[in-house]
Amino acid sequence: MPPIDRRAVLKLLSASAAYAAVLPLAQASDRGTPTRTVAGDEVLSIEFDPSLRTRVSAGGKAITGFDASEALLLADGSAIDSFAFLDARDERVRDRRHGPGRRHTVRGRSRDGIEKTVTVTFHERHPGLAVVQTRYRNDGGAPIEVAGWRNAAHEMEDAGDGFWSFSGATHTDRRDWVQPVVDGFSQRNTLAMDSSDYGGGTPVANIWRRDVGLAVGHVEPKPRLLDLPVERTAAGARLAVEGLRATTLAPGDSLASDRSFVSVHTGDYFAALLHYSAWMADEGIAAPEVPASAFAPIWCAWGYERDFTTEQVLGTLPKVKELGFEWVVLDDGWQTNEGDWQIDTRKFPRGEDDMRAFVQAIKAQGLRARLWLAPLAADPGSEVLYRHTDMLLLDEYGGSQHVTWWNAFTQCPAYHKTVDFYVALVKKIIGDWGFEGLKLDGQHLNAVAPCHNPAHNHADPMESCEGVATFWQAIYDAAHEANPDAVVELCPCGTAFAFHNMPATDQYPSSDPLSSWQVRHKGKTIKALIGKRGSYAGDHVELADGGADFASSVGIGAVVSTKFTWPHDIPDPKLDMPPGGLVLNPEREALWRKWIDLYREHMLPQGDYLGTLYDIGFDAPETHVIGKDGALYYAFYAERWDGPLQLRGLGGGRYRVRDLFAGAELGTVDAHNDTLPAAFDTFLLLQAVPEGDAA
Repeated sequence: MPPIDRRAVLKLLSASAAYAAVLPLAQASDRGTPTRTVAGDEVLSIEFDPSLRTRVSAGGKAITGFDASEALLLADGSAIDSFAFLDARDERVRDRRHGPGRRHTVRGRSRDGIEKTVTVTFHERHPGLAVVQTRYRNDGGAPIEVAGWRNAAHEMEDAGDGFWSFSGATHTDRRDWVQPVVDGFSQRNTLAMDSSDYGGGTPVANIWRRDVGLAVGHVEPKPRLLDLPVERTAAGARLAVEGLRATTLAPGDSLASDRSFVSVHTGDYFAALLHYSAWMADEGIAAPEVPASAFAPIWCAWGYERDFTTEQVLGTLPKVKELGFEWVVLDDGWQTNEGDWQIDTRKFPRGEDDMRAFVQAIKAQGLRARLWLAPLAADPGSEVLYRHTDMLLLDEYGGSQHVTWWNAFTQCPAYHKTVDFYVALVKKIIGDWGFEGLKLDGQHLNAVAPCHNPAHNHADPMESCEGVATFWQAIYDAAHEANPDAVVELCPCGTAFAFHNMPATDQYPSSDPLSSWQVRHKGKTIKALIGKRGSYAGDHVELADGGADFASSVGIGAVVSTKFTWPHDIPDPKLDMPPGGLVLNPEREALWRKWIDLYREHMLPQGDYLGTLYDIGFDAPETHVIGKDGALYYAFYAERWDGPLQLRGLGGGRYRVRDLFAGAELGTVDAHNDTLPAAFDTFLLLQAVPEGDAA
């Protein structure tokens, strides 16, 4: 099986084997209706009516009506969304990042004297994706109080079996990122702060039917505090991009939207995220190539909680090594507080000398040491909070931003003293203490609010929001300067990962999943964004359904992780414990050993995740596929299944199919006869190997 090229996948998901010549800006007449303007490529077209409302078509078929897709939002809650057509033009463009394409410009004027200019740009290397930007100029004689702007607002009709949605924004309740769009469904999906310490995300919203999908978002190289509302309507479902920032538009003044995008696709949201990530890779925002150790199995000492002893951790290491784990994570509790990050001498009496000795004891077992850290948080009572109050992020009223889990205060990531403090700390942890990785943890790490601290001299309060990504880049660079093979893990607990932080991250975990479904659909999401360059971890298996669902990590190509204790549970746990506790009893040990052996034998995280073969919303059972070393690996999930299973994506020739977990041969298939009967509970993992190849 040849290697999978991501741009080749983009062509397939767009239902276009090659980019067609971009449609010229056309004037079309439809049964006597007024002239309208069409712009597009072979995959996607956007049609303007005489009021500058637009209709979206996929592959030549309309999938929306004429919607007031771009509008100026007013302070009184109304909107200016009807503009009489003035003129249109098109031109060839060649962008140094995105290559050749065509830009279409359409102008109109409202009754209020607002001139609207919409540019729609298509690039040949991104078929099926249009970049939309809107500019409004007040040509009237009076100022207008503006609440913001709306772009790419479209409604799709229900084709009979409903919609599914992906929303990349953060929600404090840690809800699913992928959901059916049921009656009453409505999400604001803000990329600003959803609460004091939850915010940011991947700026994409997507709705899809069984036959076609529509995605919108923004393509700015820095984070934007936009909203991506998605809701069920009487006729179907709609979505939009909204920038809500109040201003006064005086006569002669102009206001421009951020660059938004519209894309169409077949299959589920994976295709839309591939489009988005490919575009942003051209902008220079892409996952880094990670060290091979980023795919090694992880044992975390969090099972011993904050009151761990070094004897508990070191005493577990022989079992950790025996089972095939490679990483040892020292979690929360090694420090005196969040903020000062000084070593707790109750656990490490000689301070840094004991910490170095602790790391060496881990390495002596042939294991790798990773240290937990929650940057940008300063506890009440910490020395840094009172000696360096200038590092705090403050709102317009001088109030601080609260980090709920640790009862701490957020420090500003765009303030040079904050950056310098954490860069020095990371260099000490990696370069001096000897840790080979960092677990950066906390829901406040994804995004922060605008900062108004006068000590920072921000030119714009948004500098703090934009500074999160550059802060992480400084941390990443410091860790890799100290050790080029260091692994930087970013775990913004339960939040939808902020895409702009991705270049500074070696590994994303599923981040405190609430279910196995979250482990799997978060995995599909992250793999669309990072490809095989980066690493996705399933987080502690004890957080999955039943506390032992390794299948949900192994089957989707996630790094396996656990926080088991051994040989005993802690006597007085402060956190909720699963039934039976966390101790690795003989039954669990046999199961853990079997899964870790399977994981290490096949190393599916280093394969190609083929996310366009199955629709996670409409196909049953839920299916994920990975291609690796000529074989295809199929992971099926359902509470109960008894029926045929289709093995999509097979190449030429016949394949031998094997049940990996049961070790049973199930027969042979080929591309023309690609179904097998099967019955299973919860999961089924299959390996399809071309006949003649070694299993």
